[in-house]
Amino acid sequence: MRRRNLLLAVAGAAGAILLAGAASGQSTQAKALVDQAKAQGLVGEQSDGLLGFVQATPSDSALKAAVDEINAGRGQLYREAAARNGVTPQAAGAAAFMQVVMAKLKPGEYYRPPGGGWTRK
Repeated sequence: MRRRNLLLAVAGAAGAILLAGAASGQSTQAKALVDQAKAQGLVGEQSDGLLGFVQATPSDSALKAAVDEINAGRGQLYREAAARNGVTPQAAGAAAFMQVVMAKLKPGEYYRPPGGGWTRK
């Protein structure tokens, strides 16, 4: 029960920043590129709380840089939330995925659940 409460606290902290967008270390341009790629089925959300490429890494260097930028910001967020709540950064990312990211997925977007393959919502 204590672990569940900690994970919910981590998810709440991570979710607040993820919902704020720019506060998670992402530029407006990176967010726009990734949002477009998610709508096209090129990029999806992973169970670790990070973005991933649904198919092979694209040759579009701007999209790869945008995904890397957003993932770096999320990674920092998960490290900070983990330190505050006494869990691992991996647990913080997984909690954010389950509590925040899954709720924000739009129809047609891809996600990869724990231990599974890419799935379209």
